[in-house]
Amino acid sequence: MVDDEDNGIAGMLKDHILEVIFSYLDLHDLRNCSLVCKNWYRILNDENNDVWRLHCVNKLAEDAMTSDLLSSVPTYKAKLRGFYHAWNAHDCSRNIYIKPNGFTLHRNPVAQSTDASRGKIGFRHGRHAWEVIWEGPLGTVAVIGIATKEAPLQCHGYVALLGSDDQSWGWNLVDNHLLHNGNSQGNYPLLNNAPKYQVGERIRVILDCEDNTLSFEKNYEFLGVAFRGLPVQQPLFPAVSAVYGNTEVSMVYLGPPMDG
Repeated sequence: MVDDEDNGIAGMLKDHILEVIFSYLDLHDLRNCSLVCKNWYRILNDENNDVWRLHCVNKLAEDAMTSDLLSSVPTYKAKLRGFYHAWNAHDCSRNIYIKPNGFTLHRNPVAQSTDASRGKIGFRHGRHAWEVIWEGPLGTVAVIGIATKEAPLQCHGYVALLGSDDQSWGWNLVDNHLLHNGNSQGNYPLLNNAPKYQVGERIRVILDCEDNTLSFEKNYEFLGVAFRGLPVQQPLFPAVSAVYGNTEVSMVYLGPPMDG
């Protein structure tokens, strides 16, 4: 990274002009631009300037920008990051579609089917957090967690699809059971008379690829480690599985979790 005075005419451009220019570049080019000089790094490190606002305007639906859904990611850059990590319209059951806001899946009312979806980006390194909001009825089974690319996304009947094999790990919000490899791994959280999930509550999922653990928070209360010894030889994706017709589930990626 060079000093601004060594960057020629580019170093003399006003911030607002650079912001407009940067708004036309893709993320890979912006990453390279941030390494050019201290001034460009400063501009691109501001998560709420016109660079990221204009990218959001071009990528995100207006109703997503104006709704409470993205209230946990207050900056434009964080909202854009959430969009690139949201549900994958090309990696879900045929009975699921992603709504125009880009963050919410809708399960069609198909009888005798369990349907799942994965996020766009999986993780093998670092620490990651995202919020899941179940915005419709849970039905008899409603599971949130993680899955590899090998985990199935649809099956016959009403079952806990997420957690049904060795490629996925899930928490069934209906009966508070942890699921993996087709078996219950016990109750969660480890509380007497643990309250059941209420539709609309935000569940924060925390994947730690350094400690190989999966944890959950609800209403900003840490519920404890749910799974240990996770394999990270292949990427682990945010995932859910649902059975209730017309139910909707939103997912917002937050970035590295804040300790404490």
